[in-house]
Amino acid sequence: MQNRKLKIGIVVGEVSGDTLGAKLIRRFREQGIDAEFEGIGGPQMIAEGFKSYYAMDILSVMGIVEVLKDIKKLFAVRDGLVNQWTKQPVDIFIGIDAPDFNLRLAKKIKQKSLPIKTVQYVSPSVWAWRQGRVHGIKASIDLVLCLFPFEKTFYDRFNVPAVFVGHPLANQLPLENPILDAKQALGLNPAQKHIALLPGSRRGEIDKLGPLVLDAAKIVHEKYPDYQFLIPAINDARKQQIEQILIGYPDTLKDNIKLMENIDAESKIGRMVMDASDIVALASGTATLEAMLLHRPMVTFYKLNSLTYWIAKLLVKIPYYSLPNIIAGKKVIQELIQNDATPENLAHEIELLMNIENSKIQSMQLLTMHKQLLSDQNEDPVQAILSIL
Repeated sequence: MQNRKLKIGIVVGEVSGDTLGAKLIRRFREQGIDAEFEGIGGPQMIAEGFKSYYAMDILSVMGIVEVLKDIKKLFAVRDGLVNQWTKQPVDIFIGIDAPDFNLRLAKKIKQKSLPIKTVQYVSPSVWAWRQGRVHGIKASIDLVLCLFPFEKTFYDRFNVPAVFVGHPLANQLPLENPILDAKQALGLNPAQKHIALLPGSRRGEIDKLGPLVLDAAKIVHEKYPDYQFLIPAINDARKQQIEQILIGYPDTLKDNIKLMENIDAESKIGRMVMDASDIVALASGTATLEAMLLHRPMVTFYKLNSLTYWIAKLLVKIPYYSLPNIIAGKKVIQELIQNDATPENLAHEIELLMNIENSKIQSMQLLTMHKQLLSDQNEDPVQAILSIL
């Protein structure tokens, strides 16, 4: 293709993006493509030789109001990358998820007429809300790599170059995953019942949603003391944050909660905890897809800043918030959003999933959806990216 080494810029903003980025770097290498990678990445990408100019956490900001507080810092990061790539351009810029930041960065690259092709890997939820963004995407992005087939269908309507590359987890996670094996992998008692509590991986999420899941756990524990609660922490900072919140809770509950800190470079502790749990209660986000592909009975929840929520509510164009329900096109899992996200409601939904029939029905639905994602034909992301050069 060319004699010199290919230079690829990648920007990710959270653990799931770091995982995708690391896999993408490995796929380039597996195909014998000589390339170097730089931008903003996490520990998994850095372990693959990625050069990160900023810490990944700098982009881990959720919500409209929350972003406004950090807007100057985010603009400074964006401009820093643009300056770097003005002096020493990369051949391709790949924004992985983090669309609010990455699409603005791609727009700036186009405005400055830099000789850089732009790719957005993981479509923003433009099909769900703020659909007018599709015109901005068309102007600033040379290719969208879609994880789900319904996303490519949406982009085709607007003549935006897009390919369906599939979700790597759908192929990576097996259709059969015995729960006893997962419990043993974490050193848990295989005979005990476990409930996974995932209040999110960001500091702000844990501040807001940590007390919600712990209050719900307190209610459940009083009725079902034999269940053990598992809470994953992606790093020591998140673990200490959860421990701080736990201080105000009864010892009887604390004795029944197992905090599990991440133990590998891929930050898989959340997935391992969900896999080992009989019931999963988790913040709405990318982790709901993992729980879906593990076929574990689940309930999802989320609370935003009130102003952010009401703005988003005016803009959302679909009836569901969680990926399993969006993929299914119907309510498969319960969603407790904003005012519905109370400890009492969450405890009630967890209790409903203790019913073997309820949990079995949901697990079978999730397995069917997993098979559907596997059956769709998809393209290789590396070849799709190289095709625009």
